[in-house]
Amino acid sequence: MKLGNSWGRAVGALALITAAVTVGALATPVAASTPDAGSLGAQWTAAQDDPPQYPGVHIDWDVPITMSDGTVLKANVYRPMNAQGQIVDTPLPTIVNMTPYTKLVSMIADSALSVPVLPDILSNFLQGFDLSGVGLGGLTDLTKALPGGAARLFTADRKLIQSGYTQVVADVRGTGFSQGVWQVFQQREQLDSAEVIDWASRQSWSDGKVGMSGISYSAINQLHAAEQQPPALKAIFPVEPGSDLVRDVLATGGALGFGFIPPWLLGVDSLKLIPDLSALFSGNFDWKWLADRLQSPMTFFDYIIQALTIQSVPEIPDNLKSLLETDSPLRQGWLGHPDKVRVPTMVYGGWHDIFTYSEPRIYNAIPLPPGQKQLIMGDTYHADPGSGFGAPGAPPRMDVLQRAWFDHWLKGIDNGIDGYGPVTLFQQGGSWTTAGEFPRSEADYRRMYLSGAPSGTAGGSLYDGSLSTEPGGPQRLTVGAGVMSLCSRDAAQITAGITAVLDACAKDARPMELNGLTFTSPPVAQATTLSGPVNLHLNTVLDATDGYWSATINDVAPDGRSTVLTSGQLTASLRKVDDAKASRSANGDYTDPYPYLTLDTREPLVPGQPTQLDLGLTATDAVLQPGHRLRVDVFAFNFPRGLPLRPLLNESQLLPQHIDIDPSAPSWINVPIGGNPGW
Repeated sequence: MKLGNSWGRAVGALALITAAVTVGALATPVAASTPDAGSLGAQWTAAQDDPPQYPGVHIDWDVPITMSDGTVLKANVYRPMNAQGQIVDTPLPTIVNMTPYTKLVSMIADSALSVPVLPDILSNFLQGFDLSGVGLGGLTDLTKALPGGAARLFTADRKLIQSGYTQVVADVRGTGFSQGVWQVFQQREQLDSAEVIDWASRQSWSDGKVGMSGISYSAINQLHAAEQQPPALKAIFPVEPGSDLVRDVLATGGALGFGFIPPWLLGVDSLKLIPDLSALFSGNFDWKWLADRLQSPMTFFDYIIQALTIQSVPEIPDNLKSLLETDSPLRQGWLGHPDKVRVPTMVYGGWHDIFTYSEPRIYNAIPLPPGQKQLIMGDTYHADPGSGFGAPGAPPRMDVLQRAWFDHWLKGIDNGIDGYGPVTLFQQGGSWTTAGEFPRSEADYRRMYLSGAPSGTAGGSLYDGSLSTEPGGPQRLTVGAGVMSLCSRDAAQITAGITAVLDACAKDARPMELNGLTFTSPPVAQATTLSGPVNLHLNTVLDATDGYWSATINDVAPDGRSTVLTSGQLTASLRKVDDAKASRSANGDYTDPYPYLTLDTREPLVPGQPTQLDLGLTATDAVLQPGHRLRVDVFAFNFPRGLPLRPLLNESQLLPQHIDIDPSAPSWINVPIGGNPGW
């Protein structure tokens, strides 16, 4: 026993030393490459686009993979074929994609992309497609995702397979043709991913090295799998992953992500009910599949109905309460642990993605040196990852980056991808840039106070205030619920970019500002960067026991156009901060307040009594050009970006809400600024 204790202490000490060395290594930023990777980027593109090593692809349909609990998952296995039409029997690295959107959808997408010359024709057409002149620039941005290479990451990447990989696309438990009840990222589903990796590594066509690919749900599954550290997993390429799903999209600030969650659940629940017709007609139908679907035909949709119909807090049923309990198994399943990831990881995200909150945090949490981990953040929504990639000055296409990533980490090819980045950012208001770290080292946090003094720049807003380096007041400003949030960048974000097709809403905040309080700075004297998360500290007064605040940070051009850079929201009674997980700047102010968002920490407000709260806005990276201004918009409603639980909405009564501009209890933003704005 003593020997065991001594050994345990020795191992623990060694782990601490290793962690200290790792943290020390991470503290030193590395030199950044160019966004397009120069000649190396051209080489990676050529490797992807040159005639393939193997001309054909063979598909084994609906291969059964039995999990440790007996549930059978179904997967399509894609393998390269040589010029003689023979399946390549050399053991190759394997790429796994775990999808809830059924292999059927993946197969249809793959079939379209495999039609000779069709992808090239579409890409060439879309490269020149531009409707920005008629106010549909957002639609143009969405169409740029296909030539940017993202489609091949959603389905099977035939070019990757033809270069000497096997790809496994599996339906997650309870979806597609797989047995079981859909788990939505819970513990059993996470274990399934590790077991599929282990299964793939032991097949005769595998060399034992596995990578993971995929977008959105499949990207989250990559991180969950990597956190379990299965021995065969050697690299992952998550595109638009989330890691703190409640704060990302499910209940950001305690308000249901109404514009995304209900239609998304409805979509997956509907797709999972499509039967395997070929098996049905051949007499091989899986009746266990049908029994499992009947057990839970509309998984998790009952939570949505309850959230929208329960009248008061005491009536909330236990299953719905589990969404708002930090330690519940359900909530824990939606909380990732990227600090446990030990395999090379390239993270792609977007500044207006539904998972923007998590994406930079994932990169920073992974305990690997820059190069082995990389971050790319585009000016994109959830529906257009990689938009514009491959264009001059932009990163190489996403399929090109993925191929280079796996060639290096799974095949050992010294192609220089580990020297890319390590942080490649589209700087809003500017262009593609690279950095050694995020947030940028030159950004320092400073307070800008909300003032009632008119800025003279927002005559169409509910109130035109200003941002100042000194507190203003005293003055009370009032804002009520409005409907103009339907025409906003937040609406575009929560609809995955669908409503972003209208430039008048997504690219100009002035329509939404009709319902908001605006606070605008003087113009900057020189180019000024913003890099990192932002916190808005408000001194509020409500006329009810609850309320709902939302805010944006905007770049205001000399012509008056107001462009949202980042946003946040908070249900007032859920304002209590978990200081163990919150972050602060050197001045002591919050940068990411991290509220608990639980019912047991809820603090109803006293009507008429001043209450201070901190409203976190997701991290951003932007540049204010000379003559531009910084603006804070504050609103009392933000549908469809968020809708508070019905009981909390009832308590707010949608009454007007107030900000007290008071020099003894000021309101401010804590904003990360680089450069000298001249304020």
